[in-house]
Amino acid sequence: MPNKTPFSIEFFPPQTLEGVEKLRATRAQLAVLQPEFFSVTFGAGGSTQARTFETVFEIQREGHQAAPHLSCIGSTRDHIREILLRYRAEGIRRIVALRGDLPSGVGDPGELRYANELVEFIRAETGEHFHIEVAAYPEYHPQARSPKDDLLAFKRKVDAGANSAITQYFYNLDAYLHFRDECERLGLSVPIVPGIMPIVSFSKLARFSDACGAEIPRWMRRKFEAFGDDSDSIKAFGLDVVSELCARLIEAGAPGLHFYSMNQAGPTIALCERLGIGQVNTRQG
Repeated sequence: MPNKTPFSIEFFPPQTLEGVEKLRATRAQLAVLQPEFFSVTFGAGGSTQARTFETVFEIQREGHQAAPHLSCIGSTRDHIREILLRYRAEGIRRIVALRGDLPSGVGDPGELRYANELVEFIRAETGEHFHIEVAAYPEYHPQARSPKDDLLAFKRKVDAGANSAITQYFYNLDAYLHFRDECERLGLSVPIVPGIMPIVSFSKLARFSDACGAEIPRWMRRKFEAFGDDSDSIKAFGLDVVSELCARLIEAGAPGLHFYSMNQAGPTIALCERLGIGQVNTRQG
């Protein structure tokens, strides 16, 4: 029997024509799995935003559900209203609402400073048209003053009208389970979907994790370091670790999985094959 766990896949907007073509090929491979939706990240800079629109609209016109990220930092209500109108016109029904990071050298945080204000604005402007996803941080946001402050910030997003959440990636199952329990104690019942980062290069993962505050457990770090430059062993061990994490999350009742593809098809396909989710499993059966 195929595993019916719902899942989604995230891309970042390509910055070159070559990148556009590569992402089209990647998307064609991943579309066979039939994810619930493809999300596309969104930068606070003008050119990045334009690339996001192009990617989102192309996904939607291919017949897939696109879920654009929308950040409010450094923006205005009028600009966000204009984006929402464009998305409605294209038939977009899902948005990932984020605060975002202020671009380097820009001092004005804009008219909406926090993600809960963005969620509230989207609801005021569009009612229930959009399914709104927000971010969650099982290991707590690196800028949060305390775990309690971070949980209360998440509660404000839910209270403002968020339908569900996607987490920052993590490799510590207990962190997710503890965060979920804490949310339940606050009376929050929205689905909290684990964000899953496949492991292809440990050096890149280590840099990225150090920057965003995601912990790599010491036992994992030591094992990866012991492989040195043996990329095949790193990929094989990474697949073992992440697929086991996903299986345990599914067993623990996670409402789905959200794969950070890094615009590559292979790692996500390998995980889906290992887990038996998506159309890979039924095609082989």
